[in-house]
Amino acid sequence: MNIEIHLIAFGTPEYDEAVRLRYDILRAPLGLTYTPEQLAEEYNQIHLAGFDSQGVLIAYLNLTPATEEVVKMRQVAVASTWQGKGIGSMLVAESEKTASRLGFSLITLHARESAVPFYERLGYGLVGERFEEVTIPHFKMEKTLRM
Repeated sequence: MNIEIHLIAFGTPEYDEAVRLRYDILRAPLGLTYTPEQLAEEYNQIHLAGFDSQGVLIAYLNLTPATEEVVKMRQVAVASTWQGKGIGSMLVAESEKTASRLGFSLITLHARESAVPFYERLGYGLVGERFEEVTIPHFKMEKTLRM
């Protein structure tokens, strides 16, 4: 499988493709959309995308700095036809390398309840109790990065 993962810039055609993918996978099934204000907040955030051998964007992950040491992983989405093929694991691994290279020592995330086992397999641990976000159950999870 020839998948390429790299940083993309806010406001580019690749970013627009990522927003469409995120909408299709994460928001549309819940009857939610993105507001222009929500997307504008992503201007200075870190955007990672996965591309297939034809250059089609098939996966996305956002890293949002919280402090100098902590970064929050958000908006992890893999195209339906690529789910279950290891793309999400590859994307998370690359995000951890990127975060570490940028000086972060801890990644936090809010995992949908259904995604908790996926993140646990990747070394993320539960923090606190279940809560509701975007109308569905989530858990806070985190992982310390090796420097």
